[in-house]
Amino acid sequence: MVRLSDELALVQTLDFFSPIVDDPTDFGRIAAANSLSDVYAMGGQPLVALNIVCFPDELLDPEVLCEILRGGDEVVRQAGATLAGGHSVSDPELKYGLAVTGTIHPDRIWRNSGARVGDAIFLTKALGTGLLATAGKKGLLDEGPMRALIESMSTLNDTASQAARSLSPAAGGDDPIHAATDVTGFGLLGSCVEVARATGLKLRIDASALPILDGARGALDSGCRTRGERNNLDYLGADLQIGDDLDPFLRSLALDPQTSGGLLLFVDSSCAAALQSALQDAGTKTAACIGEVLPAPTAVELR
Repeated sequence: MVRLSDELALVQTLDFFSPIVDDPTDFGRIAAANSLSDVYAMGGQPLVALNIVCFPDELLDPEVLCEILRGGDEVVRQAGATLAGGHSVSDPELKYGLAVTGTIHPDRIWRNSGARVGDAIFLTKALGTGLLATAGKKGLLDEGPMRALIESMSTLNDTASQAARSLSPAAGGDDPIHAATDVTGFGLLGSCVEVARATGLKLRIDASALPILDGARGALDSGCRTRGERNNLDYLGADLQIGDDLDPFLRSLALDPQTSGGLLLFVDSSCAAALQSALQDAGTKTAACIGEVLPAPTAVELR
């Protein structure tokens, strides 16, 4: 964060990756939404973005790049931001994303280190993008689930962030959103562990409450496990506690690496109902309360 005045600060973020879908316009939209997500996770508003492109110009038609950039520009405009140019390099592997600058009140920035005992934990998008994308690459995904996957990954987290920002102060006048982050390649549980480690608290996640993308269970049943699931499990180590009788699919879902995932919001328990209502009114249909914050020691419990 760069403070410009008592009322205004800048936040900046950068993200880019290789294609997760075949259609270049969809790839541009997804990559842009993913890049913008970090600003929303801090409670900010995107202001300006710059393209970052690695393009195999000897392998792909320039029209492919035009379609990628068209998709990215569409989503940047949807966010109310300005695409101010960017930079491209020749590279054997196609990659695309954005560097984003946003604005925020310096005293109202959300971090992943502010969660408090008693907070309710909300997730604003359904899980399963890694499983479904893997199924799609293997030709095992029907058109309906594929379109739902693309729509989820290209949907901005703007309405969820704005709904959370609209809540009235909790008891004592504090911002009722005590902490926030977005769910990324480390999966839901990876994001949760980051919060747990930053606060020294325990997060209890109710697996039965997790919102799930259509087709995700079928993708796992078809053998579409991701490498990221195993990597995420290794990364979490002893800080992760999983119930012995938990459905293996829900375990995999919670470890599934997400692209352009939802926001993870930690809200004062007295404002949980108000947040649920605000998210529903904003059209965030898959948002759900998935857990609570408990006293130390540091851990994430999935049960």
